[in-house]
Amino acid sequence: MSSHITLEMIDTDGAIQESADAAGLDTRADFFRKSIYAGGTLAASGLLMGGMPALANAKPSAKQDVKILNFALTLEYLEAAFYKQATSGSALSGPASDLAKVITTHEAAHVAFLKKALAKQAVKSPSFDFGDTVTNQDKFLATAFVLENTGVSAYLGQAGRIKNPAYLGAAATILTIEARHAGAIGQLTGKMVSPDGSFDKGKSMGAILSAVTGTHFITG
Repeated sequence: MSSHITLEMIDTDGAIQESADAAGLDTRADFFRKSIYAGGTLAASGLLMGGMPALANAKPSAKQDVKILNFALTLEYLEAAFYKQATSGSALSGPASDLAKVITTHEAAHVAFLKKALAKQAVKSPSFDFGDTVTNQDKFLATAFVLENTGVSAYLGQAGRIKNPAYLGAAATILTIEARHAGAIGQLTGKMVSPDGSFDKGKSMGAILSAVTGTHFITG
């Protein structure tokens, strides 16, 4: 995986949708769209986009913990829906099907855990359209590999910004499971188990939001 997360294999036109609204954390698809500030660009160093300085500079706080957990929850919503849709049909077979069923259970558990931790502050799930990535096994595996590695980078990138030790512990345990998913899919498809070498690289919230928005999987 390159220094910037790309989804070229599944993003047909490569477009990154940008919102004209100010950066903010909202419910459903707006969580992503409004977090991409109009005109903002990713710094070459991989730091947060210019439209999101608050999380870049703020010290860990309870308020920030909620934002980070909702960020994680939205990513888990996406993954849970992706695997559920793929395993509910007949597109997958053999080891790919077996692994996907296991991961489906894990992602659903991650969603349930984060929703419980956030209680009334939890964002609602967006609606999704994964196209043929959930009906074609090769595209499913390629997409799953990217999504799982994106999840690892997302959790790692936010770990140092979490204040509540319990939340940090929960994020760490989810991160390790996402990494195992990525490794298992990598072995299954002949890809590098550790794309970044001996050390994983955390990604900023801005970079993750941009990459996920670019897939156009979130429809409302």
